[in-house]
Amino acid sequence: MYLIKPGKLFDFMGMRRYFYLLSAVLVIGSIITFFVPGPRWGTDFKGGTELVVAFKQPVEPGAVREAIEGIKTAQGGQAFEAPEVVAVPDQANHYLIRVQEVSSVSEDAKLAISRQLCFADADAPADCSPELTPTEVRFSPGGEKITIRYDWQLSKLDNELIVDGKTARQRKIAELTAAILGRMASAQGVALVDHHAVEIIGFKDHDSKVEVRLKATGDQLMAGIKAHFGPEIAPEEPVSTEWIGAKAGAELRENALKSIGIAVFIIMVYIAFRFDLRFAPGALVSLVHDVLIAIGAMCLTGREIGISTVAAVLTVAGYTLTDTVVVYDRIRENLGRHRGLTFPQLVNLSASEMLGRTLVTNLTVIASLTMFLVFGTQVIRDFAFVMLVGTIVGTYSSIYVAGPITEWVDRALFAQKVTRAKVSRSRAQKRADAVV
Repeated sequence: MYLIKPGKLFDFMGMRRYFYLLSAVLVIGSIITFFVPGPRWGTDFKGGTELVVAFKQPVEPGAVREAIEGIKTAQGGQAFEAPEVVAVPDQANHYLIRVQEVSSVSEDAKLAISRQLCFADADAPADCSPELTPTEVRFSPGGEKITIRYDWQLSKLDNELIVDGKTARQRKIAELTAAILGRMASAQGVALVDHHAVEIIGFKDHDSKVEVRLKATGDQLMAGIKAHFGPEIAPEEPVSTEWIGAKAGAELRENALKSIGIAVFIIMVYIAFRFDLRFAPGALVSLVHDVLIAIGAMCLTGREIGISTVAAVLTVAGYTLTDTVVVYDRIRENLGRHRGLTFPQLVNLSASEMLGRTLVTNLTVIASLTMFLVFGTQVIRDFAFVMLVGTIVGTYSSIYVAGPITEWVDRALFAQKVTRAKVSRSRAQKRADAVV
């Protein structure tokens, strides 16, 4: 069974001007979507904290948003002014909550805490003693933990006598825990997880380390949701929690764009060496054409652009290149087989011969991607959507973009060289005849 009967010839090149116009409209429209409505960057690229919560009973998205906007943080103000609340498809009462805040501890709060912990040159408490002066105070990027180091060792207290039923180590830990809890209570802009938030770790050959667990942004979000909805509706714990800093997100976004650009450049070089220099521009334009339209479709439909999307775009770049290479390979074969045909006729013949193979392969891929798009999770759906658009557009561009551009390059550049060579040979022959 054949989708396209063998030997059937299509005049693709005769309609190339109409498809040039269609491609121009699609590409320009995709570029416009980069500004209006613009890309919807995911947490990977934008930075922020993201929670997925499962409520025990049905709730409205507006009620969830209202609960988050009313949360009072440790800083005494509203930190979550523009939360994003999205219902998770096919998951009853599941919501994805995203806020731009990453750390629950502001820079001013970090400075105030460092001063209270005696880790400051000025404005430190008067009762700071050398034993209570740390050598390091470090805040975790997500604001969920403070690490404090002291230059004394708990292991040195192991052999001291027991007083009032407690060893010297136990007394030291109790004293230090009380001191840290008292100082943390005096600091503004921070909230401890609970009264057991201080953990003192002793090392035999190193200094002593203290870890203080704070209420991170995710903890504050969950606390606000529980306080607003109550235990009968609010979940006990989030399904998942993710966070990434704004600086890291910007670096990821920049690296993602670089990776796409490098991939396009390497592919162009490969085509130039694999076939002929005249084939490289068509492959490059076709590749950029497919990538722009795929990303434009993401922007137009409001789908989130994240790391998985970039992976899908790179996959599209590699997959759509396959169709282009197949057509190019057949054109190169036919250049030697049919020397009497013009280049447009060779493009028509090669694309017609490979059309059946292309349709069978790509329709199989499209069927698989459609199932992922319908039944997959949200991340898989976004990946499948990019691949689906890229596969459809790539099938179109390998015929109506790559081939016609290659023909134009051959006509505009290489045909002129051939003509000049013929003229040069003709003049040389005339001079030779004149000498004779």
